[in-house]
Amino acid sequence: MHGVAAERVQMDVAKAARDLGAIVGAKNVLSDRTAMMTYECDGASLYKSPPHVVVFPSSAEEVSEIVRYANRESLPFIARGGGTGLSGGCLSSRGGIMIALNRMDRILDLDIANQRAVVEPGVVNLWLTHAATPHGYHYAPDPSSQKACTIGGNVAENSGGPHTLKYGVTVNHVTGVEFVMPDGEIVELGGKAEDGVGYDLRGLVTGSEGTLGIATKCVVKLTRNPQAFKTLLAVYESVDNASEAVSDIIGHGIIPAALEMMDQLVIQAVEGAFHFGFPEDAAAVLIVELDGIQAGMDRRAEEIETICRSHHAREVRIARDAEERDALWRSRKQAFGALGRIGTSFLTQDGVVPRTRLPELLRFVGEVSRKYGLRIANVFHAGDGNIHPIILFDERDPKQCEDVLLASGEILARCVEVGGTITGEHGVGVEKIEFMPLMFTPADLEFMQNIKAVFDPEGLCNPDKIFPGKVPSEPGARTDA
Repeated sequence: MHGVAAERVQMDVAKAARDLGAIVGAKNVLSDRTAMMTYECDGASLYKSPPHVVVFPSSAEEVSEIVRYANRESLPFIARGGGTGLSGGCLSSRGGIMIALNRMDRILDLDIANQRAVVEPGVVNLWLTHAATPHGYHYAPDPSSQKACTIGGNVAENSGGPHTLKYGVTVNHVTGVEFVMPDGEIVELGGKAEDGVGYDLRGLVTGSEGTLGIATKCVVKLTRNPQAFKTLLAVYESVDNASEAVSDIIGHGIIPAALEMMDQLVIQAVEGAFHFGFPEDAAAVLIVELDGIQAGMDRRAEEIETICRSHHAREVRIARDAEERDALWRSRKQAFGALGRIGTSFLTQDGVVPRTRLPELLRFVGEVSRKYGLRIANVFHAGDGNIHPIILFDERDPKQCEDVLLASGEILARCVEVGGTITGEHGVGVEKIEFMPLMFTPADLEFMQNIKAVFDPEGLCNPDKIFPGKVPSEPGARTDA
């Protein structure tokens, strides 16, 4: 991405820190320039721009007061959760006030009878499942970062995960949101009921990447734990064969709970880190999980095994017990971290293609890898065509920083060409702004920006995201307050 640096606001940091301290307490405000480096980026570390000040509210009322203060002072404000996002969605492109929601981390209500939970935005995704498990329930959306990402951030980005093939993404599990509007007003969008009345504003703000306001309370569905699981690992000598098996499984009317793929580079990194027993000489593996009632599951697993072998799987394993299943998923969900063993930096892309185009798209990714001399690993949600090419590079090398963005752009453009999209779950943020015109006409973009203007007429709420226009600093650059 080649963008012009957004102009940072002029701000009396000492005064802002005092004023914000009067709202939340002085100990809940950070303004030291060294401390700001912690908040200068999210997981998309190519883009860096620190806030002027970070404030830690403990209630919706405090968030509201902070937002009202930002409006009075004409200062941009950005909400942040776990900072695990991968598109620069919580980047302080102009500086200003970062509202860190980590301390709003209470599970307020675990309503098992109605299969609902009410949580604050700083609740870590996996905490909710841990709280619900003794009652026989869990929270279904399970991003790979679920040990660190927060529910508020999941709502902002409409996060997915391996098991969303069967259960759907975050928006399918959110029934209500307490929401601080960009002018500071607190509103209730939806509630515990399944369907609301009137326009679906709950659905609109879920996935709006923090540009329409700030969620301060979320009402989410709890899902009954399945009676049984059956988890298979299919090993392939060819990425094409593995990709074709994915389409065939779905084509037979089988919707697994999860259907994931890892290529050889990922297999080797994961095996080196976790020693699960992955065959390091394999070109690809599929992880296929069934869940539901016990009756009929063995037969369905046999069908999947037959399909996998018909596409030349050299081996199909079935997890022998819960411990082996847990180890397999732990390896898969920590694959991104394991890649740190073989590369100093990496950029994780997030395109979507029709399942039948997976073989073609993965071949294209290989061509891009060779063109730029960059290693690209693939670990992704194959069942719904949500690819995650992970481009390995050295962030200290300016040429590689440029090449990784060019390679990334070519992959996303090809996703659109074959009928897909530029993002499945990571969001547009700042990273994919320039690719929005590949999918939308100028009229489409204007219409969406008009919606943004209705919510945020002053343009202070998480500015410079999603839409073409001013974008933050050049890749790898750091702007100072």
